[in-house]
Amino acid sequence: MSSQSRIASFQNALNGIAVFFKSQTNAKIELVAALLVILFGFYFDVSVIEWCLLIGAIAIVLMAEIFNSSIELLSDVVSPEHDERIKRIKDMAAGGVLIAASGSALLAALIFVPKCINSCF
Repeated sequence: MSSQSRIASFQNALNGIAVFFKSQTNAKIELVAALLVILFGFYFDVSVIEWCLLIGAIAIVLMAEIFNSSIELLSDVVSPEHDERIKRIKDMAAGGVLIAASGSALLAALIFVPKCINSCF
């Protein structure tokens, strides 16, 4: 693969990320949540391991959402009319996002709730 091809691939990926954040409401909500987690991380001076866990959780949620959005878009192109199989596919992809987001919220709670309690009392 030439350097030009690698650069073009990188530009295509960045374009995909930009389209994702511009066109998907859930992506914007998740980005705000990620920024809040990062701000809380700085405020509570989380450890390096906690940063690794939080950054990993943020990445997993955003990846799940971008895959879900891609599956939904592709499904709508392939089958614009209602198809029960497409509905199941979309529901499963959305379920993946829910699992990722729920796990991330639990992780954030495990990290931040004790810190909040300790700083309040």
